[in-house]
Amino acid sequence: MKIDRPAAARPARSATAAYSRRTEGTPAPGAADGVLPVASVLGVPEAEFTPRVRDAIMGLMNEVDNLRRELAQTRARLDEAEKAADQDHMLPLLNRRAFVRELTRYIAFADRYNTPASLIYFDLNHLKVTNDTLGHAAGDAVLTQFSKVLLAHVRESDCVGRLGGDEFAILLSHATYDHALKKADALADAVQTQPAEWNGHAIPVSFAYGAFELKAGDNADAAIARADEAMYAQKRASKAE
Repeated sequence: MKIDRPAAARPARSATAAYSRRTEGTPAPGAADGVLPVASVLGVPEAEFTPRVRDAIMGLMNEVDNLRRELAQTRARLDEAEKAADQDHMLPLLNRRAFVRELTRYIAFADRYNTPASLIYFDLNHLKVTNDTLGHAAGDAVLTQFSKVLLAHVRESDCVGRLGGDEFAILLSHATYDHALKKADALADAVQTQPAEWNGHAIPVSFAYGAFELKAGDNADAAIARADEAMYAQKRASKAE
């Protein structure tokens, strides 16, 4: 026996679709004063779409608006907090924790795609002498000037971090050991011509450095330690000359 099925009811437009049109500022067909046609809002029959129901629906839409704004503000605050947690407390550079994290990521990337990358480790010369003779404000001026020189001579794909009081590092992407040495020499020339300025004093800036090309299987701490060893070897060689 054939059973006649009732014709399927035409689906009502969703409140989300109605809300999107309202927030985009494009009134839906038949809308008046920003109020959408009855059938387009939650499928409420026209007979039941009283002013009270309409006000309740509009109130819910306003709540959604407010929640979206609050969510955007929360995301912005989280982004700011994450940036603050990654940045050195004084300089616009990555702190040690963030630098090690980025170094770990790039070691994995370089290992997977067989891409060269190198690390340069810097140790500023005579910072303690500057602090002791001119004061810590003068030492801060040296640190600030050195960070400016570093940032001015790297690419967006490179990472610059402050690893300790007078210790810095640069992660050079797509760079061999020879490229790292050339970059370090160029930075040495740059800091010689750009001393730190403080209270009428031109304070010379210089550093010792060590370079290390990342190898497959390296970890971040080991790579930093090897670049540090290379830096001390260079410092000892300079004193012996």
